[in-house]
Amino acid sequence: MTTPDRERPAAGASSRWRRWLTPWNAVTVLVALWAAPRLLPHLAAVAGIDTGDRRAPRYDVTTLDGVRLTSESLRGQVVLVNVWATWCGPCRAEMPLLQRMYLRHRAEGFVLLGLSVDVASSDAVREFARARGVTYPIAIVGPEGLGAFGGVRGYPTSFLIGRDGVVHHVVLGPLAPASLEPAVRRLLAAAHATSSRPR
Repeated sequence: MTTPDRERPAAGASSRWRRWLTPWNAVTVLVALWAAPRLLPHLAAVAGIDTGDRRAPRYDVTTLDGVRLTSESLRGQVVLVNVWATWCGPCRAEMPLLQRMYLRHRAEGFVLLGLSVDVASSDAVREFARARGVTYPIAIVGPEGLGAFGGVRGYPTSFLIGRDGVVHHVVLGPLAPASLEPAVRRLLAAAHATSSRPR
């Protein structure tokens, strides 16, 4: 025969569980589950842990200025490919920060390539970028143009490619300028150290 005393621990655990499972705590857990996959790549970029799939994308685009840029022509430089759209609020928020990153590092062999997924005319996209003071190269691409990178899950998405042509980091969301800054510096410094070693 089971005594009431032996039932109390299970009842106590159940009671604690019910007290913990409030609507606020449930929302907090859901937000954490949603945010973790998006934030972890940013934290990894800051910490120096590669999150890219080590693919070497082969791309070939023509910018709004009529310049052809390919994976081969940019080999040997650190390239940040930023996929965005004019209708994307977070994309707009990060553009001034990306522009500053571009100006800060371009003399060291850094290229920032914006890939717009807009279906608007090239004139509309050009005017949008001009109004925001963007001077880094921008091209308009469709789904086939993003296939080289394995596609994207949302906008903005940024791919950081080393001088070896390999993707080292992939991040989603407008935190890219902040979280990828240390990664850009590391890739530029590592390449510089390798090239300056005596042979």
